[in-house]
Amino acid sequence: MSDLGPTPDATPPNAPPPHAPPRELVRSPLSDGEWHRLHPLTPLLRGGLVLLIVIGLVVANLRDRLIAIFVPTFGDDFEEYEEWESTGDPIDFVIANNLYLVAILAVLGVLIVVVAFFYLSWRFHTFRITDDDVEVRSGILFRTQRRAPLDRVQGVNLTRPMIARLLGTAKLEVVGAGTDSNVKLEYLSTSNAEAVRADILRLASGRRLAEAAARTDAASAAGATSRTAALGQTVSRGLTGLIEGDEAPVLVPDSVVHIPVGRLIASHIISFSTLGLIVAAVAVIIGVSQGVTWLIFGMVPAIIGFAAYWVRSIMRSLRYSIAPTPDGVRITFGLLTTITEIVPPGRVHAVEVTQPILWRPFGWWVVRINRLTGRSAADSSTDQFTTVLPVGTVADVERVLRLALPTVAEAEWPLIVREGMLGPDADDTLTTTPRRAWFVRPFSWKRNGFRLTSDVLLLRRGIVWRKLAILPLARLQSFALHQGPVDRMARIAGLRAHVVSGPVYANLAAIDRAVALALFEDVSRATVLAASDDRTHRWASDAAVSATDEADAAPEAAEMPAVAEAPAVAAPEGFA
Repeated sequence: MSDLGPTPDATPPNAPPPHAPPRELVRSPLSDGEWHRLHPLTPLLRGGLVLLIVIGLVVANLRDRLIAIFVPTFGDDFEEYEEWESTGDPIDFVIANNLYLVAILAVLGVLIVVVAFFYLSWRFHTFRITDDDVEVRSGILFRTQRRAPLDRVQGVNLTRPMIARLLGTAKLEVVGAGTDSNVKLEYLSTSNAEAVRADILRLASGRRLAEAAARTDAASAAGATSRTAALGQTVSRGLTGLIEGDEAPVLVPDSVVHIPVGRLIASHIISFSTLGLIVAAVAVIIGVSQGVTWLIFGMVPAIIGFAAYWVRSIMRSLRYSIAPTPDGVRITFGLLTTITEIVPPGRVHAVEVTQPILWRPFGWWVVRINRLTGRSAADSSTDQFTTVLPVGTVADVERVLRLALPTVAEAEWPLIVREGMLGPDADDTLTTTPRRAWFVRPFSWKRNGFRLTSDVLLLRRGIVWRKLAILPLARLQSFALHQGPVDRMARIAGLRAHVVSGPVYANLAAIDRAVALALFEDVSRATVLAASDDRTHRWASDAAVSATDEADAAPEAAEMPAVAEAPAVAAPEGFA
């Protein structure tokens, strides 16, 4: 059951395929620029399990009839067959006319057609990895070809559902930059999936041959050893992984955050959703005691649905880990279905730290990010790729923020934690809402504020839900000021930073108008400078190339003083 063989239309062995990645830069035989097929068990994992479930349901529904046919002693009386004959059921027709052989041949014919379809879909589903992109071809009658450029890769996710883990396989998903732009390789053997993911990230990073040559021999030997494992060892390893954790390559660093199971469960219990559920349950009890029985039919399904969501959320957060790697932040989560994603540097567009008021006595926080997931807005699984810390302490939050925002200056971290998360305090350096505008944010106007640094823009707001949005200036798409009639009378304005869609809503209300105009100009300059200095799309370029780039950029910087010392941006109409 190997997925190593190239397809018959691959390039001959003696001639290197066009656009093949450098041999010194890739470890897996699948990353050679030629077309390859997926794992032979792919049809079973993608559609065969559904077929088995359907067959199981049919057999379960026909249980009584099958027992009566093959074991008459334990079956029902023949009188029931006479009732079945009058219903017009096809199975009754087969029994009444003794067409068992014809029925068996028909079922076998359908199974042969289904198996043939699965086999052809596997034969026609191929992929290749070149030095520029990842391509996938699929389809029997209607062909589809998808391509993910390596320089636009936003991350690589490795998903291992429970059945796939038992069979030693995994699904690889290359995250693109657009909506519904992901390229999926489902399924590969676990060892091949890990090696291919490392190859894709290495090619996307811009790492040069000299940097990877020293590790090539050891990695190839390790890959060859893993591919010779027997099927029995694979199944045993998968069963062990359900208890001990996801199979990971050697040298993967330990998680910087550990979430106790008790804290994770308690964080779901101590929430406004649970509070609403308790209120609903009390209302049902009171209503039923007063004779309003329709509440049972209206509320019980909602309670069951919430309980299922509650359990699923906990299961997804179990075995959580986050750690730095040379190619980005590695995040792993999930008990039965394990998902491991690597977010390369520069792919985080916004970060938000949130603390509900019910968590305040325990000092717990949640961290979410805005990033390009390559999925459609209707995909319900998108949220699990934007929560990088389900629940953690202040120390846990700081460790995660340092991984997600590696360019922030060291001197800024105490201010971000002390003032941004826990503030305001006596020495608060954030610019807050003026006293005259307290009525716009009557409870949180003292906390409502911002701070601009050379790397990020901080937006702090909220009292019931404490929120701190951290926006990397290099990722900022645009910046806007808003002012309504009430704001105009109070001489205040609202701020809104535009980033890619996600759970982080980067807005701030009730800021002094003059201060907002000054911030508009400062953000305009700082964003241009941060974007011009940003090179995270090729995060692993070697030192020589980086030095050359800096030398080439120096004359250009000398010729562009207007960027750093640009004239004041004109105030938006209506704000002057």
